[in-house]
Amino acid sequence: MIVKKLDVFPVEYQEPNDDNAWRYLIFVRLESDNGVVGWGEAITQFRESTMAATALIEYGLGEVVLDQDPMNVEALWEAMRQRVWWYGDVGGIAAMAISAIDMALWDLKGKLLNLPLHQLLGGKLQDRLPACASTHPKSFEIDTMAEELAEHIKNGYKLVKVGFGKKGHANLGVEEARDIAFARAVRSAIGPDAGFIIDIGAKVRWDVPRAVRMAKAFHECRLTWFEDPFPLTNLEGYRLLRAAVPDLMLGTGERLWNLQDYHRLFEAGVCDVILVDPGRTEGITGMHKITQLAAQYNIGMDPHCWSSAIITAASIHLALCASRPTIFELKPFTNPMQHELVKNPIAHVDGWVTAPEGPGIGVEVIEDTIHKYAIKR
Repeated sequence: MIVKKLDVFPVEYQEPNDDNAWRYLIFVRLESDNGVVGWGEAITQFRESTMAATALIEYGLGEVVLDQDPMNVEALWEAMRQRVWWYGDVGGIAAMAISAIDMALWDLKGKLLNLPLHQLLGGKLQDRLPACASTHPKSFEIDTMAEELAEHIKNGYKLVKVGFGKKGHANLGVEEARDIAFARAVRSAIGPDAGFIIDIGAKVRWDVPRAVRMAKAFHECRLTWFEDPFPLTNLEGYRLLRAAVPDLMLGTGERLWNLQDYHRLFEAGVCDVILVDPGRTEGITGMHKITQLAAQYNIGMDPHCWSSAIITAASIHLALCASRPTIFELKPFTNPMQHELVKNPIAHVDGWVTAPEGPGIGVEVIEDTIHKYAIKR
């Protein structure tokens, strides 16, 4: 059995969960010599990184797996990592390209063996995870945003997560008084038992005193955790924040790339939960290694897979095989890359998410949808 064909599809679409912003990703399609197909994805997010990762696959990394046995996933993963030594062994676009191919290899292997991904990874350690509505509210009115988040809880989600510094008119992360009023309004609207996460994100820049003030105010609103208050170049900021608000859980890691990056984060001892997904951390192979190491440091993991149904499916398998999973994030509004892309989109049932039981990652891709949204070249 060998990989006989590789195709890569850069895709663009408008995301209803992000104020219809244009978002980008790539899909990799692998086909074995007996006609079985595996799919993978990378969260490239911007047009330039999408086209660059596409070129890496088409003009180099694809050669590593063509005519090779797809059963040897980890050997092929190591071979791809060796290939990028000059232009990506610290992460970035090369990590994204490896991620898409590695994910497709695991999907193909599972289909060839007629086994779901979680069995290939050693078996589930839990059967389900609580569903979190991962949102980018866009209204100017605080009460309107709070009511929107409360509606997700009424619709069965166990938690809500809010990204600051996003598109639209929310203006969150700018004015301290507004941010505190927002957090209090949300807690009041969703009730005392629902989970609540605030993600500061890449576009908001706070100094340590401000982050401490905000963390103390948010802590009164009983956050599940406080996410990415600083870029990870500022580990000292995290240390000072932990010392100032020791009971507040901290989450970070969304902008890291590989096992070495996360190992340094674990050694620093500055977080309680890591954000990790197989679409940028060198695939299913890379993410599985990261989550196993996180467990040794008693750090929880959140599979941050805010992209298509392919990465959503792969991520829930990985999370259910992890020792310390926390929640599972879903986009609450219907969108093309979840609901048009596959015949069996993943959704919560009574607030819980389970893994699809089909072979490989378990979703049935509709190829016409990929061609519909593919960037014309």
